[in-house]
Amino acid sequence: MIIFGTSSKTLQLAMLNLLCGFCGNPSAHALRKRVTKFSLFFIPLFPIAPAKHSIQCTFCGAASEVSKENAEQLLAQGGGAPQGMPQPQQGAPTGNPFAQQQPQGQQPQQHQPPQNPYQS
Repeated sequence: MIIFGTSSKTLQLAMLNLLCGFCGNPSAHALRKRVTKFSLFFIPLFPIAPAKHSIQCTFCGAASEVSKENAEQLLAQGGGAPQGMPQPQQGAPTGNPFAQQQPQGQQPQQHQPPQNPYQS
């Protein structure tokens, strides 16, 4: 009897401080890579599908698939360090797939935190 199947392994590549496009909060984002391999007798042998990269906001939990090129660009910009990526200059693209881009010539809007009705 031959026992075979597939196994998946998820590797966390980096934690990056980015602005989430879903919740709008600056928070840590986990950059992960998932590899699926063919297994024979519970031993992973070789990959059967291309690796899939994803990024997930640790504040709201929103996740999104990113291409390999975007994942490599995020790693290069953030350096894979938990401190995050350098602050972009005015009008420069951030490289963040979640960031909302401002049109040229407009000032970014200042977001006011919601008021808590139970505090005076």
